[in-house]
Amino acid sequence: MVGSYGTTAQLLEIAQEADAAGWDAFFTWDAISVPGMEETWDPWALLAAVAVRTERIRLGALVFAPARRRPWKLAREAVTVDHLSGGRLVLPVGLGVPDDGGFSRVSGEATTMRERAERLDELLAVCDQAWRGEPVTFTGRHYRVTDLVLRPTPVQRPRVPVWPVGGWPSPRSMARAARWDGVVLQRTGSEEPLSTADVADAVAWLRERRGDLTGYDVVVQDVLPADPGAARDLVAAYEEAGATWFVDSRWDPSVTPEALLDLARQGPPR
Repeated sequence: MVGSYGTTAQLLEIAQEADAAGWDAFFTWDAISVPGMEETWDPWALLAAVAVRTERIRLGALVFAPARRRPWKLAREAVTVDHLSGGRLVLPVGLGVPDDGGFSRVSGEATTMRERAERLDELLAVCDQAWRGEPVTFTGRHYRVTDLVLRPTPVQRPRVPVWPVGGWPSPRSMARAARWDGVVLQRTGSEEPLSTADVADAVAWLRERRGDLTGYDVVVQDVLPADPGAARDLVAAYEEAGATWFVDSRWDPSVTPEALLDLARQGPPR
């Protein structure tokens, strides 16, 4: 589930209750200033706190926008939360939402989606090398690294799992996701959830590109129906289509922290 709204204290409580109730993951989100969602927290600081307040639940953000971070800084942040959580961090990554003022209303940030994509690819390449614990030398269009060593290595090996956003049916976006450890599926150019048929088509595309998908995660997002039976049926349909994660994501501004806390306490569909 996603802690989309709330104070830091409320979000910590939501994460703890989700951990106790059997949810598989707790996600926050990464932005600077999005209209209608100005009360925003730094995801790394929040996840560090959640890591030491929970025991088993996986942690991440939907999604991290790495284009505004230096690769070596993000690599260090990820390793720190990975260790604090005992190896429970996942790294969903994307280009960042277009209306985030943290890109468009400040100086020095990548403003075009093309540059953000370039920076994302280079950043992931640097992080992948850095997490191996060996000297990193990298020359790209945006970043250069010479004999940099970052230790310790992550708890998880060979790296913290990386789940890029895959905009279906965009071949370029899907190809990026195919190179890593999972994909956060989204519909290109629309906020409408993917149908189970769309997911099945995307999974078939990935299988053709990668071959065996064993250990590869396919993540979909939607809102679970209130009826438990309907919720179970929906999750089962996505699972049959090839999804390995169904994330309950509630972004409607009318959603309250109290409602998210109640959802956390209910636990996932059984």
